[in-house]
Amino acid sequence: MDAILIHGMGRKPMAMSILAARLLAAGIRPHLFGYMVALERWDHCVQRYERFINRRVKENDYIIIGHSLGTVLTRAVLPRLTHKPKACFFLAPPTQVCKAARTFAHRPVARFFIGRMGQVLASETFMESLPVPGVPTKIYAGIAGPRGRYSPFGDEPNDGLLMVRETLLPNIPTQAVPSLHTFIMNSKIVAQDIVRIAKSNSLYESKGLRI
Repeated sequence: MDAILIHGMGRKPMAMSILAARLLAAGIRPHLFGYMVALERWDHCVQRYERFINRRVKENDYIIIGHSLGTVLTRAVLPRLTHKPKACFFLAPPTQVCKAARTFAHRPVARFFIGRMGQVLASETFMESLPVPGVPTKIYAGIAGPRGRYSPFGDEPNDGLLMVRETLLPNIPTQAVPSLHTFIMNSKIVAQDIVRIAKSNSLYESKGLRI
């Protein structure tokens, strides 16, 4: 089985290298897709992502693992794929216009660094238009962010950037992970769970994930 790994905003493919190594050790071949939010247009990136998947997996069984903005790109590319993945795994996915996007996306400095691609996270119209994946999918939401009186998130469980409720999708199972947003892809819990599900018979028997 192959695995397509796509990183989050402001990161590089190597950000997924620890997870890739764990997958490879479990017999799953990783392929790392890269992009640059400050320099690339959204439509062009989605097209390039589609070509990358088709080239790397051909007719092999495969899964997709995305982090943060990488999950948004994955939701955009899924309807375009003729050969669908057996499952998707979303790490800290923004599934709505989150508090952080509302706060920073329209500031001039932030707009420069996140480019047009990152700005989609601040568009309610765009985020609401993304389809819910039609393949077995699981979400991993970090809960190691600050909580309490002095936290910008109050008592809401969060990963330091997203609140858990900002990562949810209808009818998609979600697992809380004691990780921060930036490092959730390095979690052993996440890697072990992905390997367990990817190598289980449930992916071939039904659309439901056995969790």
